[in-house]
Amino acid sequence: MSAYTSEFLRTLDERGYIKQVTHTTELDEYCGSGVPVAYIGFDATADSLHVGSLVGIMMLRRFQQAGGKPIVLMGGGTTKVGDPTDKEKSRPLLTDEKIAANIAGIKRAFEPFLTFGDGPTDAIMVNNDDWLSGLGYVGFLRDIGRYFTINTMVKQDTVARRLKAEQPYTFLEFNYLLLQSYDFLELSRRHNCGLQMGGSDQWGNIVGGADLIHKADGGQGYGLTCPLITTASGGKMGKTADGAVWLNADRRSPYEYWQFWRNTEDADVGRFLRLFTDLSLDEIAALEALEGAAINDAKIALANAATTMLHGATAAAEAAGAAQKAFEGGGVSADLPTFEITKAEHPEGPTTTALLRAGELVASNGEARRKMNEGAVRINDVKISADQHHDWNSVLDDVNAFKVQVGKKRLALVKPI
Repeated sequence: MSAYTSEFLRTLDERGYIKQVTHTTELDEYCGSGVPVAYIGFDATADSLHVGSLVGIMMLRRFQQAGGKPIVLMGGGTTKVGDPTDKEKSRPLLTDEKIAANIAGIKRAFEPFLTFGDGPTDAIMVNNDDWLSGLGYVGFLRDIGRYFTINTMVKQDTVARRLKAEQPYTFLEFNYLLLQSYDFLELSRRHNCGLQMGGSDQWGNIVGGADLIHKADGGQGYGLTCPLITTASGGKMGKTADGAVWLNADRRSPYEYWQFWRNTEDADVGRFLRLFTDLSLDEIAALEALEGAAINDAKIALANAATTMLHGATAAAEAAGAAQKAFEGGGVSADLPTFEITKAEHPEGPTTTALLRAGELVASNGEARRKMNEGAVRINDVKISADQHHDWNSVLDDVNAFKVQVGKKRLALVKPI
């Protein structure tokens, strides 16, 4: 049984979201009374969020489900600086136009998970550029900088590590702690926000904001972090052989998203069901208890639930059907991820390597050769053990494409143009 009394913290505890908490008893009381307000910030470094950000989105979802008001903070201002946390070198600086375009793309990811509106528990979305870009430098130093000591700032993990390795740590990056802390103060003043959440790598920034609220306004701010999610084998969550698992459908199709969850490692299934789905703990316990080949049923349940939440029930059903047809029935579906290859560049027909590269199933020609030597490559369901040309007329008629497969889990269509 969880030691927490509030529905929100009890749910987070039972589902494995909590890494660190400030003021445990007081935060529990805050989350269990009235309408608590909490936020998470998302910098606009790309035009879509990826699965690595999903645990934060799910925490906001849990917060709203428990009767709280979530704030999604778009980092239009902080992105101009670049979060140095856990980075070994400075992030590239983006133009204002690029940041605006990225924010427009990122916003779409939250709509399936949160209810936005004007009600007391409806989520709102704000942009810290609204207050950060208007700050006067000297005034900011006098009003905010005086609450921060260099002694504390240099003890942060990222700063200490960079300095020890004699790697550059710019004054621009050094100010990120002040800006994120000021965000918390500003949201406290504007929206009565009492809680900031984030990944455990943000702990120092979150504590900095809570301290600033106390020192500047005599108020109370709380912090909560979740563990940084890795796979059972130690891999980074949301990273695959062909890149990040983006949340926007134009960056990663519903089928590919479904397949990502279907390919979850056995040891991760129960944990991911608790973190990334709304299935009850009893349902999850039953799925987690499956053994042997039956664990695949739990993986399919995870893929269906996660894909339904983001892309809808129809897209999830189509993805599951396409996967069953392609992998179990030996067939093919137009819902599979589809790529193109140019006839003019391969007049004798594409080689196996060319098809694998076009379908983004291997990262190099060397990897293509290794997969063929391992007997892991199939073109149109025929095992290919050595590189060879494939006649353009051998495309599958029903989809006018080559069916290209590596192993049991990775498959794409490659269409000639």
